[in-house]
Amino acid sequence: MKISVIGTGYVGLVVGTCFAETGNDVICVDIDDAKVNMLRKGKTPIYEPGLEELLKKNIHEKRLSFTTDIAKAIKQTEVIFLSLPTPPAEDGSADLRHVLDVAKVIAKNMNGYKVIVTKSTVPVGTGDKIRDVIEKISDHSFNVVSNPEFLKEGAAVSDFMKPDRIVVGSNCQRAITIMQDLYAPFVRTGNPVIVMDEHSSELTKYAANAFLATKISFMNEIANLCDRVGADVDAVRKGIGSDPRIGTQFLFAGVGYGGSCFPKDVNALERTAHQHKYDFAILQAVEQVNQRQRKLFAKNIVSYFHNKLKGKVIAIWGLSFKPNTDDMREAPSVTIIQELLKQRAIVHVTDPVAIKEAKKHLGSTVKYFDDNYQTLKGADALVVVTEWNEFRRPDFDKMKSLMRGHVIFDGRNIYNPQVLREKGFEYIGIGRGVVYE
Repeated sequence: MKISVIGTGYVGLVVGTCFAETGNDVICVDIDDAKVNMLRKGKTPIYEPGLEELLKKNIHEKRLSFTTDIAKAIKQTEVIFLSLPTPPAEDGSADLRHVLDVAKVIAKNMNGYKVIVTKSTVPVGTGDKIRDVIEKISDHSFNVVSNPEFLKEGAAVSDFMKPDRIVVGSNCQRAITIMQDLYAPFVRTGNPVIVMDEHSSELTKYAANAFLATKISFMNEIANLCDRVGADVDAVRKGIGSDPRIGTQFLFAGVGYGGSCFPKDVNALERTAHQHKYDFAILQAVEQVNQRQRKLFAKNIVSYFHNKLKGKVIAIWGLSFKPNTDDMREAPSVTIIQELLKQRAIVHVTDPVAIKEAKKHLGSTVKYFDDNYQTLKGADALVVVTEWNEFRRPDFDKMKSLMRGHVIFDGRNIYNPQVLREKGFEYIGIGRGVVYE
């Protein structure tokens, strides 16, 4: 099948590469000349495990190409995926300018039947808007399909190649059949292709992300209560996660969620509710708790040092919003570091892959290290913000010899408090029964 993917951001690049891997001819389009040239050489502008290898393979086998010529790509393909940014507008709603501008370009360059697929996360009714734009310009036959993505950064290639489910929103059997054929190689083991109406499909992505964000914020609230009553949130997590009605995922307390999806989608869904005169109170609380959580963690560090952080060296392990990505968007580390800098602390930071991106957010306000142990030299405290695997089993004896102070603030609860205390460290986690006020 001949496919074009408009937009080579995180989603578009994974979508285009994985479709090429199953034998389709894929043209990826972007307006950034430098980015397109980089991609043509088989280099990815993002860090995603396994992606660059597939990219190089499919370029070499001539199934995957990159261009800035959107008109030519539209004319040469039957299925057009829109993987464009939908950033939050000032009021929190999704900004659809990029999507609707491209819809106009598609309409002007249609030369036959097209299936136009919204892969971007878009609010309910976006498909209707795309349809209206195209119908005003073109007389060619087409269908608009909603096909939300459910890719986790750090596992996106695996998620696409082995999906839990595929959601297709359309009432046109011709378009549905094309989408089912396109995804057939990915669901051979029986995972469902769920066909529904377009509006339900558009809402499904927001509902999924908002629910997962709610689980995270709920567990962070439980963790904060655990600190005050002397309970251990890790034990509580195991106690409730074994209930199949609740499940084990997204129950880990920490410094809050970040990234490009959860914050944006929670706000956008709440805004959609507001536009339809519905007060979605839970979502408002979810975001409030998330913003508060990272500040509470920073406050705990400041309080531990009795509000006297001037000249104290604080080492930060982990900058990206989650492991296996260099994504710094809405990363809790930024908020935590900014709070420490306000107290005139000296901040040392490290991350396996996100230092380059972190410099765009933090500039020269912190000192960067490539090695996690080097960040600890003379440090008065270690703060773990992102749970990279390489941080999980460090040499605690070596750490103790390097550090001036021996306290660890574990923002992801990856360490055993008893083990650290036996090693001579003071341990402060999230919801592990310790709070400083």
